[in-house]
Amino acid sequence: MTQSLAPAARPTTGPGRARRILRAVAIVSCVPYLALKAAWVAGSHVGIPQGSSLLDDRLAMAVINGLSILLDSAVIVLALVLTRPWGPRVPAWLLAFPVWVATGLLAPVMAGFPAQLVVRAFGGGGASAAGREAFLDEWVFAVVYTGFIAQGLALGGLFVLYARGRWGHLWRGRVWDLPVGAVGPAHRALAVAAAVLALLPLTLHALWACGVSAGLGEGRAADRGGEFYVLEALYVVFLLAAVTGAVLLAFRRGRALPVSVPLSLVWVGSGAVACWGGWLSLASLGGPADLADRATPLMNLAYAGQMLVGLLVAAIGVYHFAERSAGTARRAA
Repeated sequence: MTQSLAPAARPTTGPGRARRILRAVAIVSCVPYLALKAAWVAGSHVGIPQGSSLLDDRLAMAVINGLSILLDSAVIVLALVLTRPWGPRVPAWLLAFPVWVATGLLAPVMAGFPAQLVVRAFGGGGASAAGREAFLDEWVFAVVYTGFIAQGLALGGLFVLYARGRWGHLWRGRVWDLPVGAVGPAHRALAVAAAVLALLPLTLHALWACGVSAGLGEGRAADRGGEFYVLEALYVVFLLAAVTGAVLLAFRRGRALPVSVPLSLVWVGSGAVACWGGWLSLASLGGPADLADRATPLMNLAYAGQMLVGLLVAAIGVYHFAERSAGTARRAA
C-alpha cells in the first residue's frame, strides 16, 4: 500500500540538491591534482624546479604519481557511490574501506594546511638551508591542498548523510548502553596492544615537534621550520585520538559519552596514522639520491609503528560494528 504513495517514492528518485552540490564539489576539486599528476607521469616538470629531489629517481616518481592518480580517482568513484540509487547496494566493506583511507589521507591535510598558513603568516614558515633547492613551486601546494580540503569536506558530508541512513542505528546511544557482547576481551587486548605500540612513534613525533633533531636525517633536520613542527604535532594529535578512542570503546570509559564520540576518534585517528604511516613508509622506499634527504631507520620505525597502531585501532572499530550489527540482526529475527 505504501508503494503507491508518491511522497514516499519521491526521495529515492535522486540524491537531493545538497548531495548533488557536494558531489559536484568533490569531483571538480579532483581535477587540478589529477591533471598535475598526469603531467608529471607524462614527463612534464611543471611546478617542479630544477634541482628538486623529485627529479633524482624518475621511475620511483612515476610509480608514486601513478598510485596518487588511482587514490584521487577513487574520490570520484566514492562521490558517485554515495549519491546514486545503487549506492546502498554496495557491500559495506567495499565502501567503508576506501572512505576510511580517504579520511585518513585527507584529515591531516585539512587540519595541517590551514595551520601551516597561520604559522607562515606570523613568520614561522619552513626553513631552507643555503644552497638547497626548493622541493616544489609554492603554487603547487596552494592548488593541491586547497583541492584536498574541498574533497575532504564534500566527501565527508556525503558519507555522513549516507552512513546516517544506512548504519545510523549502530552508533546510537551512550557508551554505558553498549551490550556486554559488543565490548569483550578482544577489544581490550587490541586497545592495550595499540597503546603500547603507540609509545615509540608518539614519543618520536612529540620530540620532533618540540625541536629535537635526534633520529632525523641531516636534510630533514636542516629544513625544519614552523610547518614541519605543525605536521609533527598533528601526528601526535592523531595518535592520541586513535588510542583514546580505542581505550574509551574497549574499556567503556566515559560511559556518559555518546557512542559516536569514541567511534569518531577511532575512525579518524586510525585512518590518519595508518594511512600516512603507510604512505610515508612507501615513499621512503624510493628515497632521493642524496643520503642527507633520506628517511633514517628511526623515522621508518616511527612510520611503521604508527601504521600498525592505526590498523589495530581500526580493527576495534570493525569488531564493534560487526558485533552490534549481528546483535541487531538477532533482535530483529
